[in-house]
Formats: sequence, C-alpha cells, structure tokens
Amino acid sequence: MVDLLRSNSYNSDFIELVKHLDIDLAQRDGKEHSFYAQFNKIDAIKYVVIAYENGQPVGCGAIKEFAPGIMEVKRMYTLPEHRGKQIASQVLSELERWAAELSCTKCVLETGKKQPEAIRMYERNGYKRIPNYGQYVGVENSICFEKNIIQRV
Repeated sequence: MVDLLRSNSYNSDFIELVKHLDIDLAQRDGKEHSFYAQFNKIDAIKYVVIAYENGQPVGCGAIKEFAPGIMEVKRMYTLPEHRGKQIASQVLSELERWAAELSCTKCVLETGKKQPEAIRMYERNGYKRIPNYGQYVGVENSICFEKNIIQRV
C-alpha cells in the first residue's frame, strides 16, 4: 500500500529523495548533468508529492508553474528497489489532480533519452511527445511531453 503526501520542497523526505535522483542523473547524463542541474533547483517548489510505503519515503515528484494554466512536472523519482510497482504513476496522477485543482489544463515535462523507463512511464500515462520547449530547444538528449488534464468540478 502506497500513501501519498502533498507537501512542498522544504520536506526533508523530498530533499533526501532528490539527492538520490541527482546521483542517478549525474551517472546517466555524464558531462551534460551540469546543464540540466541548473533547471532542477528545488528551493521554493510549492507542490510536491511524496510516496510512502510502510511509512518509508520511496518516491516523489513535483509541479511548478510553467505558464498560466500549465504546470511543469519536475523531480520525478522512485528508489530503485521500489520500481515496477507503479509508484511513479501514482505520484504523477496525484500531481495531475493537484494541477487540475489549481485550474491548470495541461502538464508539460522534459526527460532525457538516457531514461527509457521514464519515457515509457510517461507514455503509459497519456503523455505525448512535443517539440522541445524553452531551454531544451536544440538539446539532443532531451525529450519533451505534454498532457491535457481534466478539471474536476
């Protein structure tokens, strides 16, 4: 059973999970890591979801405003020993619900070609590839996605 907690980027469990994420990304991205790291600061993110299994933090994700009505999904991570249990999909769904509650109609995100499991997870969850946006335009290793989200009344 996974419990989801809505929090912010000052949550110590989120901070610890992001440390693991950054180590993983540094290994995958090599020299390109410093380019990506500049866009992944976690100070003052208002919308964070942390997944707990048996009271232990096992995964996380966040959204931040990208443009009016659009949230950008950031800092998605699941500890390796907890992968394959759909934890990331549960976190992502909760982030989408939260974005809808905030009157957003779309989520966008960037991931790397060296993260095939993330690409598959986003595609399974209804995200469609789009041209690279913002700072990712022309970046060979980046893949951008978007998904229209439904606002519940």
